[in-house]
Amino acid sequence: MVKVASARAGRQWNWITAFRRSAFGRAIIRRLPARSKRWLRIGRRWQRSAFARVRLRWHRSLQLRVVSTTLVLSVLVIAVLGFFLINSVAAGLTTNAENSADALVRNGRTSAIGQSSVNVLAPSPYDTATMVSVATTTARALQQPSGTTGSYLVFMQLTDIVPAIVHWVGQSNVDITATIPPTLIAKVTDEQKTEKFDNKNTVPPAYEPTTLVYNSGASVPALAVGVPLGGFYQLYYVFPFTQQQATLMLVQRVLVGVGLAVVVLLAAIASLVTRWVVLPVRHAAEAAQRVSAGHLGERMQVHGVDDLAALATSFNEMAASLQGKLRELEDLSNVQRQFVSDVSHELRTPLSTIKMAADLLFEARAELDAAAGRSVELLQSQLDRFESLLVDLLEISRFDAGAATLDAELVDVCDLVRRSADDAQQLAERRGGRIEFRLPATGCFAEVDRRRVERILRNILVNAVEHGEGKDVVVTTAIDSDAVAVSVRDYGVGLRPGEEHKVFDRFWRADPARARTTGGTGLGLAISLEDARLHGGWLQAWGERGKGSVFRLTLPRVVGQELVGSPLPLGPDEAEIAATDLGPVARPATDITGVTSHG
Repeated sequence: MVKVASARAGRQWNWITAFRRSAFGRAIIRRLPARSKRWLRIGRRWQRSAFARVRLRWHRSLQLRVVSTTLVLSVLVIAVLGFFLINSVAAGLTTNAENSADALVRNGRTSAIGQSSVNVLAPSPYDTATMVSVATTTARALQQPSGTTGSYLVFMQLTDIVPAIVHWVGQSNVDITATIPPTLIAKVTDEQKTEKFDNKNTVPPAYEPTTLVYNSGASVPALAVGVPLGGFYQLYYVFPFTQQQATLMLVQRVLVGVGLAVVVLLAAIASLVTRWVVLPVRHAAEAAQRVSAGHLGERMQVHGVDDLAALATSFNEMAASLQGKLRELEDLSNVQRQFVSDVSHELRTPLSTIKMAADLLFEARAELDAAAGRSVELLQSQLDRFESLLVDLLEISRFDAGAATLDAELVDVCDLVRRSADDAQQLAERRGGRIEFRLPATGCFAEVDRRRVERILRNILVNAVEHGEGKDVVVTTAIDSDAVAVSVRDYGVGLRPGEEHKVFDRFWRADPARARTTGGTGLGLAISLEDARLHGGWLQAWGERGKGSVFRLTLPRVVGQELVGSPLPLGPDEAEIAATDLGPVARPATDITGVTSHG
């Protein structure tokens, strides 16, 4: 359920999902054919699957992240550098064009002034036809050096004639009105009106970027330069940026090609360098996994004397040291297990002899005085406890040696719960409490080892009564399709944070100064945990200081089946929490279905 909720929370930000949930999206989807809807669902599933694969690959591959990051950063850097380089080249070409245009326009003006007809017209205008003829002759003469290259175009404008006449030569396919900017004409006209032009002064040309527009609709960027000629003519040059544009395009193509080559080379270099680093790390991770799986002889290959070789050498030294330490610990553990097993077996013979003598003394305790009789009783109880300790030590040694076996059969766990509560019930009656059972009426059948499950239940029941401080103990059993669970709830001292795991340690006590009033050996819960694991089940604890504790046993209904959950919660249920909030005393309500009580 958590995975489903998180997946939905992640999908709600997707624009496709937002579109599908909108009223407009729903209206469109309703009108789509069934086949289209099916293809949309297939595409949506494919998109989620592909995105999940890419995301998994991104997070798991360091080489992919490094190469991708290198590609993105390289593209950004080359794009920025290319942008500034193109601007610099364009500015340089424009500056060169302006300088060339300035010199050419000045020479053209000087050449035009040298013509007698222009000088004659300087004092006063002639008739319009004569002025047009002069402008045509001058424009042709100035246009002639350009030839067929079309490096520039020359235009002449007549002023102080209504209407003003503009004439050009050899380029009748040019839309001169759209080509010559009005702002440039205004600048030249202002200079012509405000200054005295007797064709002896040096006049600085006026510049204006423009677009050379042909009558066919084609256009190219250009530079328009204008200068007045006396008081009646204006000379305009238009320099198309065809050559500069071709140069700029060539530079752009070179930059794009070089940039792509550099990006590919950088990606290849990053991939190669990352591979040099990642491969040894991958080998180290694989070797570490094999070592953790128990293959202690696994080693890495050492190549060279660099840092990666030092890593491999250090790993091999660590693995060798770990292998040696584990062998020492294994040998020590085997010695300890063998010692415990041998001691337990060897102590049984003298214990049997001492037990027989103690039994004789216990039977004749009536003939002894009070102090001797009391000593005999203490001897008998401690011998019983010692015998139980030896039995538990032998059982622990079997688990440590891996010799414990499971004798499973189909039984009713509810019957095992009732039978296991006899000893704990007697102890609860002496303490003024009782054991309440919440058992289903239909029974809880599962394949378990009867002896081991009874031992688990006896241990957790006795533990609950001993630490319940005379309060009631509630035993609940539940079953589902995969598992059966038994929880034992007490309302005693409870557990501190972290003690829910320590309670299963061998010889562990919550209060070391507290006496074992029930004669426990300190191995009961540890053996119970091993019994639960032998079944493939769980034995878990919950507790809170001053609020009691819960021990929950969960076993699979079929031997070998893997557990995925438990039918019972670990901890107090919601009804119990609500009852606790209502008053200082909270007792669990007795279930009316299939409930039997002792007390």
